[in-house]
Amino acid sequence: MECLRVRQETTARFHALPLTPTDVPPNIAPLLQHSTPTVDFARLYAPIDADMIAVDAVVRARLHSDVVLVRQVAEYIISAGGKRMRPALVLLSANACGYSGTCHHDLAAVVEFIHTATLLHDDVVDESSLRRGRDTANAMFGNPASVLVGDFLYSRAFQIMVGVGSMRVMQVLADATNIIAEGEVLQLMNCRNADIEVNEYLRVIRYKTAKLFEAAGRLGAILGSASPDIEDAMAAYGTHIGTAFQLIDDVLDYSGHEAETGKHLGDDLAEGKPTLPLIHVIQHGSPQQAALVRSAIENASGDSFGEVLAAVRSSGALDVARRHGVEEAETAKAALAPLPDSMFKETLLQLADFAVQRSF
Repeated sequence: MECLRVRQETTARFHALPLTPTDVPPNIAPLLQHSTPTVDFARLYAPIDADMIAVDAVVRARLHSDVVLVRQVAEYIISAGGKRMRPALVLLSANACGYSGTCHHDLAAVVEFIHTATLLHDDVVDESSLRRGRDTANAMFGNPASVLVGDFLYSRAFQIMVGVGSMRVMQVLADATNIIAEGEVLQLMNCRNADIEVNEYLRVIRYKTAKLFEAAGRLGAILGSASPDIEDAMAAYGTHIGTAFQLIDDVLDYSGHEAETGKHLGDDLAEGKPTLPLIHVIQHGSPQQAALVRSAIENASGDSFGEVLAAVRSSGALDVARRHGVEEAETAKAALAPLPDSMFKETLLQLADFAVQRSF
């Protein structure tokens, strides 16, 4: 299939989160200081502006289906927007590795389709009703439609990647999709488990969230015919920025504002998900705080969200989780050392900072 390249305007603005410093190394402390930097995605993505427009065109074109309900549900979820970090990572990685074709547009669309399919399935499993400030697709169209359209997006993604004509690309994406599914199952198994260790929880993040970021970074390097060292560096960058992004999501569930995050605060608690701030309270909070959080997780209850929120904040759990996120972002930036200097590398460095300096 011939890779597409068409122009169409898209912009989005986001604001970063003021973070609180705690006892951290000097190179990390600045990222935790109180500040209110503004992240303008139109500016951040400026080096890949034309590419992002082309990806949007591919997404719109490949959403088409003769089945009306498929088009309605797919368009509804895609039009909700988002940060588009995963497709942006494909584009930035490809450009940073010297790729000059247009197949990175197709692969960026593939990554976005896979991500969107996981969101559709996640919301059904979690019985979520709000995402990105709007009703979820399952709330609008029902669970069966959401699951089946998620399947449509997965299969459409594989149709597109076949057109790229690279077995290496197909291997990376097939492996990533399989690992993501395992991560979903791991998360399900850990629901209501108040005894989960930090390393076990980080494994869920690596599988469920970071794996697609890793694949996005590696795909760009593959297209650019990068050396094995550079390819591994881009994959490592993706792994660590994806982990940082999820850890800050955990923080925002207890420090954000519903209107900004676009989801109901406390949803993870109500689903019995033991995220890092909750794990910290159980392991390092007072006996009363630990018992409170343990009960909320084991009973999958959001009824005590106010009390749990107070325990999370007073125990220092948010600072600890932020620090973990910032350390992951710094590791991601360090992974880029072998990459030649360019405006695309600079954007990748800025993207890592954004992952931990955001309020939604």
